[in-house]
Amino acid sequence: MSFCIFAFIFAYFVVLLRVADVTAIAPIKPNPAILAAVYPSTHFKAPLPDRASIVDRNGRLLAVSLPGAALFANPQQIAHPRAVAEKLKHILPGIDEELTVRRLSLQQSHFAYIDRALTPDQELAVNRLGIPGLHFYPTWQRHYPNGSAATHILGGVTPGQNGIAGVEDTFNKRLLAHPGKPLRLSIDLRVQAIVQRELSRAVANYDARGGCAIVEGMTGRIVAMVSLPTYNANNFHNAPPDALINRCISGDYEPGSVMKLMTLPAALQSGMLHVWDKFNTTHPLFADGFAVTDYEPVHHWLEMPAILAYSSNIGASRIATMLGPKIQRIWLRKMGFFNRSPIQLPGAQYGIWHGRNEWNLLTTMSVSFGNGIAMPPIILVNAVVADVNGGILYKPDILARTPGAPRRIGVRVMRPGVSVLMRKMMRGVVLSGTGVYARVPGYLVGGKTGTSQVVGPDGRYDTDLNNSSFMAVFPVNHPRYVVYALVIHPKPTKKMAHFSYGFTTGGYVAAPAVGRIISRIGPMLGIYPLAGKTLAAANAQWQIPLAPPAPPSTLALGPGHPFPPGANEFAYMLANKPIPKHPDRAAQMAALKQASLAKRETASL
Repeated sequence: MSFCIFAFIFAYFVVLLRVADVTAIAPIKPNPAILAAVYPSTHFKAPLPDRASIVDRNGRLLAVSLPGAALFANPQQIAHPRAVAEKLKHILPGIDEELTVRRLSLQQSHFAYIDRALTPDQELAVNRLGIPGLHFYPTWQRHYPNGSAATHILGGVTPGQNGIAGVEDTFNKRLLAHPGKPLRLSIDLRVQAIVQRELSRAVANYDARGGCAIVEGMTGRIVAMVSLPTYNANNFHNAPPDALINRCISGDYEPGSVMKLMTLPAALQSGMLHVWDKFNTTHPLFADGFAVTDYEPVHHWLEMPAILAYSSNIGASRIATMLGPKIQRIWLRKMGFFNRSPIQLPGAQYGIWHGRNEWNLLTTMSVSFGNGIAMPPIILVNAVVADVNGGILYKPDILARTPGAPRRIGVRVMRPGVSVLMRKMMRGVVLSGTGVYARVPGYLVGGKTGTSQVVGPDGRYDTDLNNSSFMAVFPVNHPRYVVYALVIHPKPTKKMAHFSYGFTTGGYVAAPAVGRIISRIGPMLGIYPLAGKTLAAANAQWQIPLAPPAPPSTLALGPGHPFPPGANEFAYMLANKPIPKHPDRAAQMAALKQASLAKRETASL
């Protein structure tokens, strides 16, 4: 008995010493794998979405994929298809009840989709029904938190989350391959919202069919692009067909007198014509049975600044015929007019142009002031950027600049001095021409109005319809942005009768909208209005007389000297003068060479 007690005490102390050894003196470390299995991890990493988000230039969210649920059924487990469909209809009002009944009745099938995009509340409500045979499948769903803002830029996705329009389509592979890396666009969401609001206001004021507006930077980056009518991007698949059209890149519209912003720089770049030359605008012009007139004829010879300020179709025709069709076509081709815009959005269209063999006297005249041709606005806007940025044409770009990336490379299409003259003449349009309603206190705004006729179903111009537009650059003294607005089919309205007096021209309809846009986005973009002596000095520097004097010892064009050396035969035909038997070929070739300038150049902006 004593031996047993002693043995028990001995064993107890051995165990006690062993426990003390393995727990306190020399503890045994547990297996890390076992610990990992027992203890939950404090580091949780959410799964990446199936598609990268899209943000604006400042990182503001434009599109994002959020976790959701899809509802499907096993028809073989559904005993009463119609009763189930009726219950689901109360929770999911967007489903087609009869189609759902047919799907739930497919007894030979194990799978039938009911709804691919349930909200969390809908998922909970369906789950509470407790109906056997209804199941959920985790999905990612695309959301556009800004509704109708930038819809035509963003586009949309299929139920399977593949892009089918806009940048969602163009950059589909990029968005799928790098879901954790947002795609950053050049769009500024704040500017986009303002442009959409002001364009919508103009469309509503004049009961217009629609419109488009673009804000583009000096190296081709798009800051805003709006097309009306629009739709909520979250409801892409139910949007009306007319609202899905991006009128900035897909609509073909006659540019009207905004096209003079191409005619005048071509003339100046050629070296054949100058701002001080006078052109005969005293009477209408006739060609092939058509008459070219001015909206407000002045009945005297005009210099280039006055031709632009008063929007003289007669003056533009005179200039274009002196250059001739070859220079005109070469100029337009290098400015991008005969091709689709290279912007990274699907759906960009070609313009509508006359064939080379059809480019006769009347065509040369009508193209000079934007009639008889049509194009998507993005092509026109991008070309005008080269007018004002120093003379370099860039491809339009919808992506933001990558930090550390090299400067963009463009093509020099005109001398810097020509660009300076264009900005001064555009300033004159706003100060004393057809664009006075685009004035913004403190800002040096330059621009050009456009009012174009609309072709009716019978192929003839509809005298009761027109499109109104305005193209602006600001600030003229240090250009940063081109702003363009087009209002489609504006109508006289009682609301605006006190202001427009029943007119629906670009100066009354589009110019005020552009002025409001500039006044609101200027400070937002870090461009502040000038005042006092600074404003006066800038205005003095960037004004040009409507009738600038010719330099001393210079023979300017005028009543006694109407044609420059090398003038095309069309100019003589238009003036009913005999065509020279020995035209100045050297002057013609020199003008053609200057107008053809196209040299790659890196951005200096």
